[in-house]
Amino acid sequence: MNTPFFNISPKLAALSDQAECSVQDVFAKINAVTAYNQQKMLAAFIENKVSESHFNPTTGYGYGDRGRDALDAVFAQAMGAEDALVRHSILSGTHAITIALFGILRPGDTLLAATGAPYDTLRGVVSGDGNGSLRDFGVRYTEIPLRNGRPDIAAIGAALEADPTIKMVHIQRSRGYSLRPSLTVAEIGELIIAIKKVRPEVVIFVDNCYGEFVETVEPVQVSADLTAGSLIKNPGGGIAENGGYICGRRDLVELCAQRMTAPGLGREIGASLGHNRSLFMGLWNAPHAVGEAMKTAVYAAALFRLLGFEVSPAPEETRGDIVQVIKLGGPERLIAFCRGLQGGSPVDSFVTPEPWDMPGYGCQVIMAAGAFTMGSSLELSADAPLREPYAVYMQGGTQYHAGKLGVLLAAEEVEKVES
Repeated sequence: MNTPFFNISPKLAALSDQAECSVQDVFAKINAVTAYNQQKMLAAFIENKVSESHFNPTTGYGYGDRGRDALDAVFAQAMGAEDALVRHSILSGTHAITIALFGILRPGDTLLAATGAPYDTLRGVVSGDGNGSLRDFGVRYTEIPLRNGRPDIAAIGAALEADPTIKMVHIQRSRGYSLRPSLTVAEIGELIIAIKKVRPEVVIFVDNCYGEFVETVEPVQVSADLTAGSLIKNPGGGIAENGGYICGRRDLVELCAQRMTAPGLGREIGASLGHNRSLFMGLWNAPHAVGEAMKTAVYAAALFRLLGFEVSPAPEETRGDIVQVIKLGGPERLIAFCRGLQGGSPVDSFVTPEPWDMPGYGCQVIMAAGAFTMGSSLELSADAPLREPYAVYMQGGTQYHAGKLGVLLAAEEVEKVES
């Protein structure tokens, strides 16, 4: 590997070449998925007659915002859904999920988490005390622990049979801050079939964060009723400056719209304020950007496996999201990885990441994110809780060649700790 602008050790450069050479067949599969999804996206833009006029901003109440409505239609078609809400005013993936939960669930209902405990920021939403959580509004919450890292279908079925108040089953596609594998769409489909066999009427809600456009199909295409996610992850293409989405069955999306704004107003209000252009551009760019992120993750897995670290998924494994886990085994190496990755970022490369008490998390967290959009998870970033087994969660890389260099610089810093 030739790195004229960076002082990469000859040993690491040779390992980089070896890692990259070993995953060319995997890269070819990623390219095929990207090509399919980009064609699907082009068809959605053409069939919904996207025009320059859709980029015009609206203010005030936003009644009759043509661009906002067209974006919903394009997004729904690209995701294989009946309907979608795509808004810059949805602040994060957690916010999108919260809107969906409160939009569908009512007092006396029960929410069942089929993939164990949700990631940290959702725990206060479902079971916090006195903070406006679902529990405060009389919605019960229960979860089925994973079995060997996979959904326990038998236990889920037994819970559904035993409790008629279960109205919604929540499936988290990505791993969160855990070491269990992310779920592929096929695995989600198998789980949905098993759930619907017991309770056909139950609402299946998939937290799709980090999973959009990783495969050629999405969860709603295997009978998920509703999905949600963030636009500063996959579907924003590294261009959307903020926002989130909810998509799925039309009747359920409409209920979410009523919660998003106000009952009786729903999706009819909400000025775009000039955001439509970046949201359209981000969605258009998303299949390619996700493909680049996937390559970056596969390369990182191959390189760090050669360096002797445990990685998940392995380079050749089928992936359900863009997240790459590297078990670094100690806080010093974890911090070094994040500092090295930050040093290979186009923005704030001079900043030194430090662990801190991040709101919504139960321990200190360190993050590396030298991104054009604050907190973007599709741009190259890494974060980790400072707790056993000291695994770093890397995601993103909208340009593979830059992503590869960021990973190399992270490896350099880890190697310094080793020496």
